[in-house]
Amino acid sequence: MNLNKWFGQIAETVSHAAGHAVAFIICCIVVFVWAASGPAFGFSDTWQLVINTGTTIVTFLMVFLIQNTQNRDSAAIQAKLDELILVTAAENSFIGIEHLTEEEVNEFRKKCKTAAQRAERAGHSGRR
Repeated sequence: MNLNKWFGQIAETVSHAAGHAVAFIICCIVVFVWAASGPAFGFSDTWQLVINTGTTIVTFLMVFLIQNTQNRDSAAIQAKLDELILVTAAENSFIGIEHLTEEEVNEFRKKCKTAAQRAERAGHSGRR
């Protein structure tokens, strides 16, 4: 199995598990146990360092896992939208606009807004 496929499967599994209520409850329990153990360790610097280090490491690793999952989800949604554009009367020039600059995307948005306003005016005038 290649590295990207393996990482993708791990990222999907961990991201899915991290989004469940059970994961939140487990994290709350860990924090509660850590806080309750404070008096036993005299609220020492080491005691504080344990939670700081643990949460930093988990956060650091989760960023990469969640970003991987988001990238794959976004690419899949773009592919689906592109397919819908291709099989409908929609304007094919919208395919792949996610690769444009922010300014170019804003130009497309302005065109869409203008077209929607034109369609709305045409629809209202046709009903009268």
